[in-house]
Amino acid sequence: MKRFDILIKNGTIIEGTGLPRFQGDIGIKNGHITKIGKIDPSHAQRVLDAQGLIVAPGFVDLHTHYDAQVHWDPYCSISSWHGVTSVAIGNCGFGFAPAKPEMRERLFRMMTRTEQVPYECMIAGIGLDWDWETLPEWMDHLDRIPKGVNVLNYVPLNPLLVYVMGLERAKAGATATPAEIRELKRLVNEAMDAGMMGLGVQRLGVHSLQADFDGTPMPTDVMPDETLLEIASVLAERGEGFIEIINAQHGNPLTNGDPRDQQFVEKLAAVAKRPILYNVVTALDDHPTSHLDQIKWLHDCNARGLRIFGQGLTVRSPFQFTLEDWNLYDSSPAWNYATQGTTAERLVKLADPEVRKRMIAEDESLITLGVGGPIAGVKVQVTPDHPELAKYHGRTIGEIAAAEGKHPVEAMLDIGVAGELKVLYRTQDIASSDPVKMGELCRDQHVIPGISDGGAHTKFFTGGSYTTDLITWLVRDTGQMTLEDAHFHLSYLPAQAAGFVDRGFLREGAPADIIVYDLANLRRVPEVDYEIAHDFPAGEWRRIQRAEGYRWIMVNGVVTFEDGVCTDATPGHLIRLNQWDRPAQTAAA
Repeated sequence: MKRFDILIKNGTIIEGTGLPRFQGDIGIKNGHITKIGKIDPSHAQRVLDAQGLIVAPGFVDLHTHYDAQVHWDPYCSISSWHGVTSVAIGNCGFGFAPAKPEMRERLFRMMTRTEQVPYECMIAGIGLDWDWETLPEWMDHLDRIPKGVNVLNYVPLNPLLVYVMGLERAKAGATATPAEIRELKRLVNEAMDAGMMGLGVQRLGVHSLQADFDGTPMPTDVMPDETLLEIASVLAERGEGFIEIINAQHGNPLTNGDPRDQQFVEKLAAVAKRPILYNVVTALDDHPTSHLDQIKWLHDCNARGLRIFGQGLTVRSPFQFTLEDWNLYDSSPAWNYATQGTTAERLVKLADPEVRKRMIAEDESLITLGVGGPIAGVKVQVTPDHPELAKYHGRTIGEIAAAEGKHPVEAMLDIGVAGELKVLYRTQDIASSDPVKMGELCRDQHVIPGISDGGAHTKFFTGGSYTTDLITWLVRDTGQMTLEDAHFHLSYLPAQAAGFVDRGFLREGAPADIIVYDLANLRRVPEVDYEIAHDFPAGEWRRIQRAEGYRWIMVNGVVTFEDGVCTDATPGHLIRLNQWDRPAQTAAA
């Protein structure tokens, strides 16, 4: 019997912790790294020649929405195509457990507008005959299904609130009774005993950017502060867990927003006594110092003992959308109303002069919360089946509006309605494309790059390519980061912050989640725009970006992709945290 199942030979090893690179070999046996050093190739069953290639830990993505997609796509693409070997789901408080049988369809609906996961996909890919109700049963369900990546799960607070308080009271932002608080805390304890990693929550207020299918806010958007603080106290009592939160009830977090939003996050960190992943920090072209202000705040919090990390929006990607599907202006009540309903219903409303007046009258800052900048900067990209609109191709809405003497909203809607809502628009890149600014953000020790939103917004966005983009753009092409620093931020830091401390680095004894890539030829494909793939259940389509340059991607010691081709192996694990003996948790805990 060979000593190693796989030997990675002659690679340049970036081990993930920030230590300098070195040349060496990695021997893998039974899914783990068993030796790093010089290894005789005759001792291995299979040898992968990594001469001239980078060998690094697989990327860790803490912000995805693959809760549905993992059921029909074990690899959670596009993330897995771009070197991600571990994903966290349950982000922003969205998920499918706990769920009473009569709420199953409603939880599907809750994912359709806010995360743009098509209802028909979920019906075809998951169905309504669930084998779970409770959070521990959901974890067992995830354990059973094939996975090509490792999966972790936050406790999603939207279904939790609905389960305990009922749909109407939860969505009304009702104050939980003492009995309901005890039950919420009991269920969180039960979930974490089953290995869940902490709490995922979105708090975007009454005019939520990510609204429910009917345009109303989500339960967590309007939940009272004290309810969330009570739930978070469970983590302090346990001394474990992690909280992912987007908190923007009063302002735009990308520009440091309203101090009340950050002050609440500080209070949450003080109550939970556990790390917080704060969404969103980024660099913006029209706010030159906002990223520096955000970094300063993170440093100040940590200096005071509040472990708050910033989740960085770092990928150079626009939104590409049509008014047939678009919903990310939902924080504007007028846009929310106008973009509800079927295509026919939207056409009527978007052509209505009175509706347009309301859309124009509202403060445009309501619709620029990280969604590609002002409407004037949006470009007309494609006008299918309408040659009379071809004159607008490649022009911005601002240019068209000025030429035609119209308000930008009116110009955009005139073109969209004339094109039967199938006109394709392209925003500016969501974050700054200035490498100096983004380098300042991504090098900071308190920033975790990401916000892939993998599995969500699939008709608009391909944020799952952020790993490849960061390595090529900020390391190879502009030198704003070293490879050592990039892999620290993309693998080691997120894993350690989230609490799965045996991954995110290359070390003897660690699980063999490894990527081997050609730095010189690494790239996103296509680089600028997106490809359309018809690969979802029920004939649904999505926008994708593939990757080139990854020679091998390995999960738990098994190759899942070789030169971009899937091997069909499903070695991914459900990562259960907090698994050790402890006294039984009580309802009063």
